[in-house]
Amino acid sequence: MNTLKFRAAGAALLLSATLTSPAKAQEITLCWAAWDPANALVELSKDFTAQSGIDMKFEFVPWTNFADRMLNELNSGGKLCDLMIGDSQWIGGGATYGHYVKLNDFFDAEGISMADFLPATVNAYSTWPKGSPNYYALPAMGDALGWVYRKDWFSRPEIRAAFKAQYNRDLGVPKTQKEIRDIAQFFQGREIDGKKVYGAAIYTERGSEGITMGVTGALYPWGFKYENTPGQYDMDGAVNSAVAVEALEFYKDMYKTATPPGHADAYMVANLDAYKSGQVAMQMNWFAFFPGIAKDESVGGEVSGFFANPPQNIEGSTLGGQGISVVAYSDKKAEALEYIKWFAQLDVQKKWWELGGYSCHTGVAGAPDFADSTPFAGEFLKAMGAVKDFWQEPTYAELLQAMQKRVHDYVVADRGTAKEALDKLVEDWVEVFEDDGKL
Repeated sequence: MNTLKFRAAGAALLLSATLTSPAKAQEITLCWAAWDPANALVELSKDFTAQSGIDMKFEFVPWTNFADRMLNELNSGGKLCDLMIGDSQWIGGGATYGHYVKLNDFFDAEGISMADFLPATVNAYSTWPKGSPNYYALPAMGDALGWVYRKDWFSRPEIRAAFKAQYNRDLGVPKTQKEIRDIAQFFQGREIDGKKVYGAAIYTERGSEGITMGVTGALYPWGFKYENTPGQYDMDGAVNSAVAVEALEFYKDMYKTATPPGHADAYMVANLDAYKSGQVAMQMNWFAFFPGIAKDESVGGEVSGFFANPPQNIEGSTLGGQGISVVAYSDKKAEALEYIKWFAQLDVQKKWWELGGYSCHTGVAGAPDFADSTPFAGEFLKAMGAVKDFWQEPTYAELLQAMQKRVHDYVVADRGTAKEALDKLVEDWVEVFEDDGKL
């Protein structure tokens, strides 16, 4: 990742939306990452065009380039995007530097209530400062880090017997982080149907955010905290605590003993490929991909099972997902707001879920039958009940770069100890916050 950060683009920045325009634009552009949910949104948005007469254009960028491309677009005051489905960590910079339109007046005028959306998603995707009633996005795509496993392999009598003999317990969905490792190590190098297989595909990618998202999947269940006192940026003793060290050591052990050969720079797509090709018994990945897995010809149906990230000391899942914002530099704010008004409707949110998007609307995710609507819906709710996110500070990109380097150096490049890596990370983050005037 390049040295990239949010910054203000000029004094003439528009901080609120114009709710009317002299003539309706014929087309607006929505910017997002290129992945399965984006394809579902294209299909969903055909209804918006039919109702409004406004055509939708989409700019989708692969995740590995998404932050570089779109943060550059925002920082330069570009007019490519009228709507932005930006990552949860961008909300602080989007609000602070005026890249996103504040939506409070619009929500009030249109009767859009944040009480209609899951509280965790409102806090993570919409608000700045955190916990305040200042909204810069509508929750668009709920997501969290979860797990997929080869349910068919887990059910084979000979495999179950071998596992029971080795671990003195039944092979099943892991209840702790350490049980994930046990199962992954059990499958590592095992022969199934004449083919050597491996334990688990985990995140190790260095260039964007991959290994940070994977490592936090272990850190959070161990009890990791970014600060000793929330809002005080007092990180020493929290970021490099004993539980954090243990969790990072655990993640490295997973990488060294239970992953496929050459899995040193893997993120979403690499994990999907390893799983779908039958290389691994489990993969960590975002719930956003689970609808596609459930329908896949090779691993769908009864072949695969799904589970939320399990605890170790506490419940904890890495938050994914995004909110949808109106870009402050757009010349088509009224039309972009019309899209958000349409998207917020309950019937639209229901269809969004049916097509493969993850609705954050309580009328969908809070419905009595939601947990049973798909093989992974109940696990999604469980994960969203215990999500934690990376820093959402305006300097998040610099904070992320530092963590990417420190944990990759330790886990993959085998440099130093876990304690040394986390001590250095504290030093890096102190410098970032000092430069930002927070310390």
